[in-house]
Amino acid sequence: MIKRFIQNAGWPRIIIALFLLALFIAAPFVGVRVDTSLSNTLVRFGMNGVMVLAMIPMVQAGCGLNFGLPLGIIAGLLGATLSIEWNVEILSWLVGMAGKYNISWLTQEFADTWREPIGLASAIIIAVPIAAILGWFYGKLLNRVKGDEMMIATYVGFSSVSFMCIAWLLLPYKHPTMVWGYAGRGLRTTISVEGYWLHVLNDSLAVNLGDYSSMPEWINHLYIPTGMLIFFAVMAVIVWIFMRTKTGTAMTAVGSNPEFARASGVNVDKMRTISVVLSTVLGAVGIIVYEQSFGFIQLYMGPFYMALPAVASILLGGASVNKASILNVIVGTFLFQGILTMTPSVINSYLQTDMSEVIRLIVSNGMILYALTRKVRG
Repeated sequence: MIKRFIQNAGWPRIIIALFLLALFIAAPFVGVRVDTSLSNTLVRFGMNGVMVLAMIPMVQAGCGLNFGLPLGIIAGLLGATLSIEWNVEILSWLVGMAGKYNISWLTQEFADTWREPIGLASAIIIAVPIAAILGWFYGKLLNRVKGDEMMIATYVGFSSVSFMCIAWLLLPYKHPTMVWGYAGRGLRTTISVEGYWLHVLNDSLAVNLGDYSSMPEWINHLYIPTGMLIFFAVMAVIVWIFMRTKTGTAMTAVGSNPEFARASGVNVDKMRTISVVLSTVLGAVGIIVYEQSFGFIQLYMGPFYMALPAVASILLGGASVNKASILNVIVGTFLFQGILTMTPSVINSYLQTDMSEVIRLIVSNGMILYALTRKVRG
């Protein structure tokens, strides 16, 4: 049984998991709280989980790893910024419609109370159709370059970020908290979501063990972002169910053997396009989840750095360029974010110096390099 487990998991993944466990064990001896570190890991897992989940549809459909994830992220950024721009109008419209149709419970007071959840929901609702449209064109492009999908996806990701660097300056946004004050137009590099939908998912049903006097001291700082984890679980279940529908099964068949799928009457290009659309939509939703936890919308070059960690996470979890599962997403994201959280804290405390950013860059880029090297070899 142990031998079979090692064969299935692979020694590199076991070593990484043991390294993460060793960091948690070493943490108390260098003055790092395990409960706080575990809380940070759970938060980072919830922040990044949906974006890693976005890898599954394209991998299963044979389109490779989605290095074009920034395209979906840009759709999410558009949804987020438009949600802030239109937030008052959306709430006023809802209250107005409620009055028109005699919906007594949807009052202005109710809208003010639920302003942040409504803002988050509106960001997702606006982002999804934008992502679907961009994903459709993206899918059509990848269908024309079969065999070179990942190279073209990388180009799409980089070029879309560069294009939006110009667009963010030219789009006619007017909201005072988003535009540059001295110019009155052009979006800021970072935009705070405080007052709009900051920590809406994090704080929903959140559990803080410090609120319970009976908890031991060594875990009473443990914070569990229950709402964000539930949201990830819901998205994972939706993807799991979809991949077992007739369309999802056809997508997997296309990824496994496109010639056999075509001979069986499956429209290969259509299934590939659907997988790209779904991946792009998940990327858009994922960045909105990330932003509500992080606290800021990061524009311009922000999306440029998002694809590689997501790709590395799912590869660390055991996925390949042709096959990926929900379990790969969960394991890989936890390992990647856990090591990224624990390594700087433990080493900084041991060396009694602040090298967190340098260590974080070395560790994150090292894991990305390992994951990509493993993909090439596999």
